[in-house]
Amino acid sequence: MRRAVVESIGHYLPKRVVENSEFEATLDTNDAWIRSRTGIERRHFAAEGETTSDMGIKAAKAALANAECSVEDVDAIILATSTADMTFPSAATMVQHGLGMNHGFAFDVQAVCAGFLFALNTANSMISSGQANRILVIGAETFSKLMDWTDRGTCVLFGDGAGAMLIAAQKDETSDRGILATALRSDGRYKDILYVDGGVSMQTTGHLRMQGKEVFRHAVEKLSNTALEAIEAAGLTASDVDWIVPHQANKRILEGMSKRLKVPMDRVVMTVNNHGNTSAASIPLAMAVAVQDKRIKQGDIVVTGAIGGGLAWGAAVIRW
Repeated sequence: MRRAVVESIGHYLPKRVVENSEFEATLDTNDAWIRSRTGIERRHFAAEGETTSDMGIKAAKAALANAECSVEDVDAIILATSTADMTFPSAATMVQHGLGMNHGFAFDVQAVCAGFLFALNTANSMISSGQANRILVIGAETFSKLMDWTDRGTCVLFGDGAGAMLIAAQKDETSDRGILATALRSDGRYKDILYVDGGVSMQTTGHLRMQGKEVFRHAVEKLSNTALEAIEAAGLTASDVDWIVPHQANKRILEGMSKRLKVPMDRVVMTVNNHGNTSAASIPLAMAVAVQDKRIKQGDIVVTGAIGGGLAWGAAVIRW
């Protein structure tokens, strides 16, 4: 069986760091309130004029450098985002151009916070079927552009950033590394609990709107169920898992997932405290941090999961 293996991962965070205390001047909130309810302490915001594709290019360059790989060896780019620079062309083609890549193909995937998993599943299928040998899978977002700065329930939650994973067809067919299983789901009945009240047809960008309690209720159950489904499909059990790298939305969601999977919190990678919710970028950002600090090592079983507007959600099991 032809399998997709993770070759490297890289990330980029904008220079501007926004501490919780910055919101105190304009909102009825404070650092203690935000930390206690979300676990978030700070987040990064893109600079004026800094776009989603700008960040995607920098994350992709980091992943290529970490793999000591040339862009000439990359067949495709799949970029997960809900905040593309323009309505069209895709941000992925802008990243392709920014990398000096004039061959292959590039396209965007939009599944909000679950976007990186949908992009990864697509890339995995392409590699498994022989359509490509090496693909850059990127999650990049500028969610700061979608915030209603008068809504304390949402604007304190989100940040900007990008993460990129380089996956390739395995060279050693005896190796057990690679993407072992995935599970994807969506259900449009829940559109109204997490959405942006604008778009092309409405002739406005709009702002993010969320029913926090409802999202939390669905998140823990759906993330846990699809994670267990993917673990079983990989022929493993939760006790085999070395690391859980969930979508970084809220510390309490991470704790709920940890409890349901019976995997202790010291094996759950958490970066939401420093990044906030970066939507499709959050999983590759968290993975990149955990690889950089040598928590995730080659051979580790890594389970990841995300849920976002749609609702759309999913999970993946990777032997690193």
